[in-house]
Amino acid sequence: MRIRAVSPDLLVEEIADSIAARPADSWTRVLVDGAPPTTPAEWADALAAPLRARGRAVVRVRAEDYLRPASLRFERGRTDPDVLYEDWLDDRGLIREVLEPLDPGGTGRILPALWNAETDRAHRADYLVVPPGGVLLLSGSLLLGRWLPVDLAVHLSLSPAALARQTPEEEHWMLPAYDRYDAEVEPSEVAEIVVRLDNPRHPAVVESTR
Repeated sequence: MRIRAVSPDLLVEEIADSIAARPADSWTRVLVDGAPPTTPAEWADALAAPLRARGRAVVRVRAEDYLRPASLRFERGRTDPDVLYEDWLDDRGLIREVLEPLDPGGTGRILPALWNAETDRAHRADYLVVPPGGVLLLSGSLLLGRWLPVDLAVHLSLSPAALARQTPEEEHWMLPAYDRYDAEVEPSEVAEIVVRLDNPRHPAVVESTR
């Protein structure tokens, strides 16, 4: 593989170009995946304006709005890394309400938020229709390897040392979940676009030489 340094602004433009190059008569579902210190939501947000400038409608969805109720997430305690890895995300709800409607021939009608984890109540979000050629930007952590039907996956990568360094001490209980994710899913091998963010101000794109 080859590692290519790039500025954050140029990286956003390059990813937007890759997305906009896809067929304009069909929906494009883009997943931006990374551990919390990589701020996947901020990177997905940053893609919205460049995509709109390229003529694409954009809808943002955050995986945090598709978590399962607290009674299920915390059934075995609040700091169980295996439960974080396996059971926090409502995969089925996300597929049913967001991703499958954007399959070829789908309705295009999606629910951008299902569950408010802060209030532990259902969101009051309304359904919306993604126009043909629109782009869904889905951000979150531990998203690959779940059979989520997406068209392009971006993985924001950290070395184990960088992840530990950038994770607040009170959240270190999560680290085994990310170790397991790297070992079982190998997100850097699965995603179409891989970005190393050990230094957040100096990202680097991993380019395959195969």
